[in-house]
Amino acid sequence: MNVSSNAGTWARRSPPKQQLREEIWLMLEETGIAVGPASGNIPNFAGADMAAYNLSLTSEWQAAQTVKCNPDPPQIPIRLRALYAGKVLYVPVPALTQQFPYLRLDPNVLRVKGVSFELAATSEGYMMHGERIEFDEVPALDFCIVGSVAVSRAGGRTGKGAGFADLETGIFREMGTVKPDTPMVTLVHSSQLVAPERVPMMAHDSPLTMIATEAELIRVPPAGCVPAGVDWDLVQPDQFRDIPFLAALRDRLAARDSGEGE
Repeated sequence: MNVSSNAGTWARRSPPKQQLREEIWLMLEETGIAVGPASGNIPNFAGADMAAYNLSLTSEWQAAQTVKCNPDPPQIPIRLRALYAGKVLYVPVPALTQQFPYLRLDPNVLRVKGVSFELAATSEGYMMHGERIEFDEVPALDFCIVGSVAVSRAGGRTGKGAGFADLETGIFREMGTVKPDTPMVTLVHSSQLVAPERVPMMAHDSPLTMIATEAELIRVPPAGCVPAGVDWDLVQPDQFRDIPFLAALRDRLAARDSGEGE
């Protein structure tokens, strides 16, 4: 399989989770469920449009005005639904590797510019037409969507191993952009559901609140607690190396917190 060039680094962080990812990627490709290459990615899957439809029926989605969504292909249908519903989308730059970490997609602005929602919902389109913003320019979020390789009905998940989703969520929790009761949701194929012990929840993990598949909408029982922010001791050296703004953001948040304590 063609695994991402970072897979060696990511796999060393949690070999059991990497084994699970490899199993899911191979299964999706061998069964034809994957749309395009699965290995090394948040895999696109047959039925992603139905998963988006199932999610769109929830009261939480219908009430949301500001939505954060991961940049991967299986979330194109839900990003498209968000824009057509008039919701403002906040999307991270893939892998957070640019000097600007986020883009804002306002459907009213896109209409004025003559940008089709179908284009803006793709990563190529929003990189071209989204408004570049910093983390602290993202307003309070009503709804958060993360990408997953494997999930459990208990709310555990694993992405492709880079830790970007957990890092983003931790930053937003630390800044107050994401509240303890903000829905944390993923869209996957039903075959990506695994036993809870295969994706155990760590103290710094943000549990899922809903899982949308092509077959159903799963509501996860409420978690006892959610992390309050980033555990900076767990951020990996390669993340500081590869994410240009991360060290400066850590220092800015630390300075803010020390100022509040005076």
